[in-house]
Amino acid sequence: MAALLAKLTRAISRSFLVLFLVSSASAQNVEEEKILIAAKAAFQPIKISTPPSDPLSVARINLGRRLFFENRVSADGNISCAHCHIAEKYASDGLQKAIGVFGKENQRNAPTIFNAALNFKQHWRGDRESLEEQAEKSLLGPASFGNLDQQSAMDKLKAIPAYKPAFAQAFPGEDDPVTSKNWGRAIAAYERTLLSPSRFDAYLAGEKNALSASEQNGLRLFIQNGCAGCHDGPGIGGANFQKFGLYEDYWKVTGVAQIDKGRADVTKNNEDLYLFKTPSLRNVARTAPYFHDGSIADLTQAVRVMSKLQLNKQISDDEAADIVAFLNSLTGEVPKNYAPLEPFPDQPDKQ
Repeated sequence: MAALLAKLTRAISRSFLVLFLVSSASAQNVEEEKILIAAKAAFQPIKISTPPSDPLSVARINLGRRLFFENRVSADGNISCAHCHIAEKYASDGLQKAIGVFGKENQRNAPTIFNAALNFKQHWRGDRESLEEQAEKSLLGPASFGNLDQQSAMDKLKAIPAYKPAFAQAFPGEDDPVTSKNWGRAIAAYERTLLSPSRFDAYLAGEKNALSASEQNGLRLFIQNGCAGCHDGPGIGGANFQKFGLYEDYWKVTGVAQIDKGRADVTKNNEDLYLFKTPSLRNVARTAPYFHDGSIADLTQAVRVMSKLQLNKQISDDEAADIVAFLNSLTGEVPKNYAPLEPFPDQPDKQ
């Protein structure tokens, strides 16, 4: 009888254990589903469309790719767009502030050009409305290309024989297609191809296993703590302006001596003091240092600074680690076409 009771007890115990495990797994599945639903509400995956195949689009993209890596247009003959957007740095440059023509320091950190097409405006202060405007005006930037005027920049291109037919093919029907406006249009066409989807996009498409448990918990914290209130949409940011330092002056926390007024210098409106474009967090784990001035080199520290300044929260080491794990899931691949074409020769082909 005692043996029978012991056997029944073991059987009942196993049954309860199975029920417990099933119940725990079910609860975990419910929690994972909740996280996915919340993520889909806050973010959207990058939409990769089929590359255009019509001759005009192909010609403009190819010209833009060539111009992006062209350094003979700068005042010193050494600077191209790619100078501050290095493939190994995920199209950033790894510097606190970008260094341009004649070694001049830019006022702000160079953000990645990958996924820049998802931004609602360009530059930290949003003083460029579009990719086209950013590319065109960079020709005159004192710390970028450094040209005195647009025409002198275009004259340098016209001196390279192969550019005239390339512009004519990309912008047919124009008497003089080699213009700064077309420079901007071509480069923007190329930059719109530089998208870098990641495992997070697969997760948003329903592949729950695309993110680890730590990454999913980091995503949950990212949403629940309020980070997704600014860093949302397909770019995980890049769609609004926010004051840097909602709860404390940002320079007191980051330790910088030079205070940047942000968008207020553009609008001349004190209501815009310390407003900056919320940066996209795609590839953020590969694009240090962080913030408009490159003041923070470590991603975990950047997460802590943001939590303190923007959310008035102190997060634990475990929470910070999981949020950083989630941010790592936003790292995509360097686009295959992010490399220079063979440069056009300075002189005509003598063959």
